[in-house]
Amino acid sequence: MAILSILSPLGPVRITGDETGVSAITCTDEPVPEQTTTEAPLPLRQAAEQLTAYFAGTRQTFDFPINPTGTPFQQRVWQALRDVPFSTTESYLTLSRRLGDEKAIRAVAAANGKNPLWVVVPCHRIIGSDGSLTGYAGGLWRKRWLLEHEGALPDQKKGQMSLF
Repeated sequence: MAILSILSPLGPVRITGDETGVSAITCTDEPVPEQTTTEAPLPLRQAAEQLTAYFAGTRQTFDFPINPTGTPFQQRVWQALRDVPFSTTESYLTLSRRLGDEKAIRAVAAANGKNPLWVVVPCHRIIGSDGSLTGYAGGLWRKRWLLEHEGALPDQKKGQMSLF
């Protein structure tokens, strides 16, 4: 497993993976070592380039190979998260319904919280049914920043939030 680090407006970003794909992307408050991107496997270099473009406001989607580890249910949730478009939000309830079981809302929220691919699998786009910015492993300030960056806060784009 290789690690590549980049700087973002939200702090250092650690990209982990190998030649088959990126398995984890995390934002941290800890300092990260400087690294040369030419030494990293191609999927990590692609991730670094695409994340840099996302933070610069010139990219909205990601297409580098990913390879996250999780249960089949987590994988389903993470795939469903990737279907939430840039600049929109969706509630946990709506996500649960899209996955076929609104009673699984707690399990969906737990899988959302275990998302290993920060920003790329956009768990930050999932909010409370009342529009509140609920739980975010990287801190609610990062979630707010990401949603503001995308123009996705409910008060920024009326009608873009899916509640039901």
